[in-house]
Amino acid sequence: MSSWIRRTEDKASAGLQQYAKALREKVVGIKEGEDDPIVGDPIGRAALVEDLAYEMIPYGPEDLVKIAEREFAWCESEMLKASRAMGFGDDWRAAMEKVKTQHVEPGRQTDLVRDLARDATSYVEQHNLVTVPPLSKDDWWQEMLSPAQQKVSPFFLGGSLILVSYPTDAMAQEDKMMTMRGNNIHFSRATVFHELIPGHHLQWFMGDRYQPHRNLFGTPFWTEGWSLYWEMLLYDAGFPRSPEDRVGMLFWRMHRAARIIFSLRFHLGTMTPEEAIDLLVNRVGHERANATAEVRRSFNGSYPPLYQIAYMMGGLQFRALHQELVASGKMTDRAFHDAVLQSGTMPVEMVRALLTRQLLTSAYAAQWKFAGPLP
Repeated sequence: MSSWIRRTEDKASAGLQQYAKALREKVVGIKEGEDDPIVGDPIGRAALVEDLAYEMIPYGPEDLVKIAEREFAWCESEMLKASRAMGFGDDWRAAMEKVKTQHVEPGRQTDLVRDLARDATSYVEQHNLVTVPPLSKDDWWQEMLSPAQQKVSPFFLGGSLILVSYPTDAMAQEDKMMTMRGNNIHFSRATVFHELIPGHHLQWFMGDRYQPHRNLFGTPFWTEGWSLYWEMLLYDAGFPRSPEDRVGMLFWRMHRAARIIFSLRFHLGTMTPEEAIDLLVNRVGHERANATAEVRRSFNGSYPPLYQIAYMMGGLQFRALHQELVASGKMTDRAFHDAVLQSGTMPVEMVRALLTRQLLTSAYAAQWKFAGPLP
């Protein structure tokens, strides 16, 4: 019986593959070996406004683009400082090209991830920034992304499992070099702690132990905003040890700002996927293959329309809340971060209401202008 099922499954699978091939070549017009075109379905301004209200973000899409441009300008000014420190003057693109050459050899990226994870964990513990349970340091693991997966996810993905993007034997030589350049040592210094500790892995570890029912109210502004917030906090705290490290961390800050610009403008109907790719290449410094994968990931339907803006906007929310509660002396860093993790996932404005003990009514609407005066 098992052999009959296997033969039937193999025959059905082969038939479906032939059907998919025929659709690609004869209906869509994609030749064998070519990548799928990037397609998307812009939802329009009215739908964006509705989604923003649901996520408790009291800004319109045009205002969010202005905030993103402001953050991008800050990154560019910091990038110039790092470039000058590296000896490249105001040519920060040359400094970034130098940073991209500083990658480990194929087969050693998992060792780098391990070492960077330990470094970040030690840093937050030594500075008493957040509670790190001993088990959380050991219950994560690594797997390699396939060449097909890297066409959509050219960088790390993670949680308890960190998925590593790096050359495999099935990739073309050009693709191998681009993935090594795009996942160099200094870029990886930020992505590893974003995915592990104190980022996503610590989030989910604590979420399984405190308020797991709040997963029903999950939002990327809490999830991705938390990890991006740590990129901001650790940059300001001196976690980057060299100008090369600063270039690596600033690359990601610029990338998050660019995501807001191209995703909102795409859904507003004022930017095409091709223009979004050019934005990432020309203004951020992406390898073109990586930029293409990022845009494909944004518009292929696997993420909701606001997901890409949630990184930086959620990070700005947590940073503003940190300023309100920690910089004012009302809470310590560790108490604040532990409270956020133990409260569970929810819109960040609701985290603020919880920590400041606001009395809310059923008619409450988002009103917290966390980004300060608009540009």
